[in-house]
This record gives sequence, structure tokens and C-alpha cells, in this order.
Amino acid sequence: MVYLTPIIALALTVLSSVILFELLGVNPVEALFQFFVAPLDTKYEFSELFVKATPLMLCAIGLSVGFRANVWNIGAEGQLTMGAIVGSSLFIYFPETESVFLLPAMIIMGAIGGAAWAGIPAFLKTRFNANEILTSLMLVYVAILFLSVLVHGPWRDPQGFNFPESQTFSDSADMPILLSGTRLHFGTLLAFLAVLGAWMMMARTLIGFQVKVIGEAPRAGGYAGFSQKKIVWFTLLFGGALAGVAGLSEVSGPIDQVLPSISPGYGFTAIIVAFLGRLHPVGIFFASLLMALTYLGGETAQINLGLPVAVTGVFQGMVLFFLLASDVLVHYRFRLNTARKVAP
Repeated sequence: MVYLTPIIALALTVLSSVILFELLGVNPVEALFQFFVAPLDTKYEFSELFVKATPLMLCAIGLSVGFRANVWNIGAEGQLTMGAIVGSSLFIYFPETESVFLLPAMIIMGAIGGAAWAGIPAFLKTRFNANEILTSLMLVYVAILFLSVLVHGPWRDPQGFNFPESQTFSDSADMPILLSGTRLHFGTLLAFLAVLGAWMMMARTLIGFQVKVIGEAPRAGGYAGFSQKKIVWFTLLFGGALAGVAGLSEVSGPIDQVLPSISPGYGFTAIIVAFLGRLHPVGIFFASLLMALTYLGGETAQINLGLPVAVTGVFQGMVLFFLLASDVLVHYRFRLNTARKVAP
């Protein structure tokens, strides 16, 4: 049932969506077609599914490792933003560089930026026992505001007609295109490697075993000599690094410059992806494609049916709600207590 609940949650979401579309005065069959079928009509549109899934996959893989250890990193959105800032700074400050090592260095710097931002809640957690949910979440808004300061100030393109955006990246700083005629880029390959690497790490390495033991039985892990603090540091830095690579892949891929808004909420949606994929890399791969389809379907429905783009967020929220509700019914049994207390 644990692996069946995502399917149940999706079925309930589709059923609820039918009711929602009826209330909005839209033909439910046509709306579902625009959401799930129309975005995949052509080769270009199908490739966009993987373009949208790339940051979701990278962020969700990193978050899932932490969640397995009961380390609740909710700040992937901020780590994605900082990864994009730190990684793109190499091009911003050295725009004339044409070296083939520029892009690899930007990817590494993006990972370092995301990991460093995740290191703040890791330090606060291990040093002061601060709740990582709150600290990582609050740092999201710090990162977004820092990005806004940069693009409205020192990073603004002098030739950009006063728009808050950096100069466009050069060819040496752009993600290579994997399929001609599309926007499918090298970042998607990095996401696939992250899925494979995370699966091997969790299934075949000592650190993966430690993560699972600390998450399921921390006292047993302590008796075995596993350090809970080290696992907190590892999982947060690992998740932050992958989120940072996701941010760099966005600014160096489909966006091609630094803007005030890099992500439409990939870091938060990745939480849904991680749980929908049952915290398993293979499940996360398919769940990220599904969530990417909701982004594309929301845009298609907005254009063709005039639906508000907020429908995408509603759909994603319903998926998470029904998934959590199904999990509750799997792990707990509800019973009506009809016994009456007898007065002495």
C-alpha cells in the first residue's frame, strides 16, 4: 500500500480536478486533455517535459536523502537561488572568458554556493539545536532578496534598457544543447546522473546505510557508532549542492541570464516530488516528470482555455494533500470508540 498510495492520490486529484473545472465553467475532459496530453504533441514540447523536470529532479534527489535521515530541509528554493548566483558570478565578473573550463567551473561553484547556503541551517542545527525547517525556510527569502539586490544593482546589464537583468551568457557559459531544435540541455544529463548516483549511494555504500539507520532508529545508530551530527551535515550539504546545480542549470540553460525570478517554485515543488516518489531515486525520476507536466499543462490550459495559471499550484497542492491523507490511512486505523464510561 505504501507504493500504491501515490496512484490513489493521483486518481483522487484527477477526480477533484474534474469538480474544480466544473465549478470554473470549463469542460473537464477538454481541461484534462490540455493538462496532460496537449503539452506532449511535438518533439519540442516533449523535450520541454525534461527541461522542466531537470531542476525538480535535482532538488528532490537531494531532499530525499535528508528526509530519509529525518533531516527536514525545506529551503531548496533558496539553495537553488544561491547556487545560481554563485555559479553565474564567474561569467558576470569574467564575461570575456572563452575557456572550455568556464562551464564546469560554474557548475562546481553552483554546487558550492548551494551547499554553503545549506550549511547555515546545518550549523544552527548541530550547534544550537535550531529547527532546520524554520531556518532553511527563512533563508529562502534572504536568498531571493539578495538576488533582487544584485540584478537591480551591480549585475544589471548596462545595455539592457534599464531592465533588472544581467547580460546574456556567452556560448562558453551556456549549457550544451543535447537535442537540436529543442532546449534540452546538459543539465538534464546531470539530473539523470544524480538519480543513478543517489540510488547507488543509498543501496551500496556505508554512508547510505548510515543515513537510513539514523533516520529509522537513531539510538541504534548511536550504539553502532554513527554520528547523527555528521549525518545532518552530510544530508544538508548534499541537498544544497544538488539544488545549487539545479539553479545554475536554469540560468545557464533555458534562462541564459540572471533574472529577479529564477524559479517558479521548483524548490518547494521538489518536496512534493520527493514524497510522491516515495523518497526513492527511481520514483523521484517519474514523479518529477509528472510535476513537470503540471507546469506545462497549466501554461497550455491558460493559453487555450483561459484558466488562471494558479490552477497548477492548486493541482500540485491537491496531490500532496491526498498523498499525505493516504499515508495516514496506511499507517493508522480509525475506529469509533463507542464504549461508554460507567459511573461508579
